[in-house]
Amino acid sequence: MGGAGKTTVTANLGTYFSSLDISTLLIDGDVYLPKLAFQFGMEDRPVSLHDLLRNPERNVREALYHEPESGLDIVPGSSKIYDVLDVWQGDLKDIVSSLQADYRLTVIDSPVGIPFDTIPTFRLADYQLIVVELERSPIHSVKRMLENEVVKLKELGEAYGLSVGIVVNKVRESLNDSDVIVTYIEGEIGIPVVGIVPFDPRVPESVNYGRPLIEWRPDSPASKALIETGEILDEWIFGEVKKSRWEKFRDVFYSLIPRGTPKYL
Repeated sequence: MGGAGKTTVTANLGTYFSSLDISTLLIDGDVYLPKLAFQFGMEDRPVSLHDLLRNPERNVREALYHEPESGLDIVPGSSKIYDVLDVWQGDLKDIVSSLQADYRLTVIDSPVGIPFDTIPTFRLADYQLIVVELERSPIHSVKRMLENEVVKLKELGEAYGLSVGIVVNKVRESLNDSDVIVTYIEGEIGIPVVGIVPFDPRVPESVNYGRPLIEWRPDSPASKALIETGEILDEWIFGEVKKSRWEKFRDVFYSLIPRGTPKYL
């Protein structure tokens, strides 16, 4: 669904990997609703992905910007309506292909639902990260929502040979409710949950300031969870898991509980 936090997750995980000195490229692949630039306060750049899509003869590096504070390289989209109208996304795969060899990690921020804009780039990818927001569905209907939305994306990713993971975002539920949801996603749907991120009002504040949350407010609840998600992904993509995902989730949730509060397993 729109508003699940895909772009926020993209920006913050990219910032996390860059902080590990992993050369990281972010590309705004949401051709019709691009928002990645707002996460870094770079929405007024003179050349964007849309310029490349409109004119394939342009040098792709004209739309490549280094973000000095995070260390990321970013290809932003344009939010101007006349850039979005009638744009042809067919050359997106070629743009990604021409850049990704220079980076250890390339992350494409995809559109809502079935990502028709970015499906051609799936042939260049190794992983698909699905971001869902439980707040949009009552707890009693979460399973139906997951079946309707997530299973289709999983099947799409697997059709292209991708390893599929899921981030559960904007969580307001208790730890026990989250445990039930994680068990269902991993056991019934068969997708590893690589992150559980709590709802945090500081997230929109960080966007207003044009800085990724983990950089702007590293001690906020969502920052801690996003960093934990980054650690899990680092192990999943680049190394071996040293601690189970659920052990890491519990560590994050318990770190948010005030001292003196009883903890129940």
